[in-house]
Amino acid sequence: MRDVVYLDQIEQAEALLKPQRIEVLRQLAEPRSCTEVAVELDQTPQRVYYHVKRMLEAGLVRQVAERRVRGIHEGIYQAEGRSYWLSPSLVGRIGLRQARDRLSLGHLVDLMEDVQADIAALDLTRPDLPSIGVSGDIRVHPDQRKAFLDELQQTLQELFTRYGGAEGDAFRLTVACYPKGDPDDRV
Repeated sequence: MRDVVYLDQIEQAEALLKPQRIEVLRQLAEPRSCTEVAVELDQTPQRVYYHVKRMLEAGLVRQVAERRVRGIHEGIYQAEGRSYWLSPSLVGRIGLRQARDRLSLGHLVDLMEDVQADIAALDLTRPDLPSIGVSGDIRVHPDQRKAFLDELQQTLQELFTRYGGAEGDAFRLTVACYPKGDPDDRV
């Protein structure tokens, strides 16, 4: 099972984005038959098989085994991935990509689309891909925002300069800084 399955075809999205299919897919985190899933979801095995068959055609699940039960061949299925990403290209860009201020949220959305596409292009079945994800919350007083952003940009520029040579493995470093939207801050 892959960590991420990147969906960039409308048929895949259509097969996935139905509430009953999502429930079936969740049940297939571990290999199971349609009969076993049907018991868990209080549905008929035929109804579950209908959904599994559509997801098989879309590459969202796979058959991992088969067994004979009372003279009938029963498939054992498993989800292809632990999570599924929908490509922004499924909807397509509404309007042209504009040169935006690096501090705008629109620029951040464009940047996240680039990161998503870059990650999807990697061989996600390789467990040895060198990567790191870091996330944390900080609090910056409004009158210190400019100084914080300037310092952050300077720190990153120093890293780009220090490691920006033409030799070695190429990595992309993307940093996103955005308001958290903490409900406690909305008083």
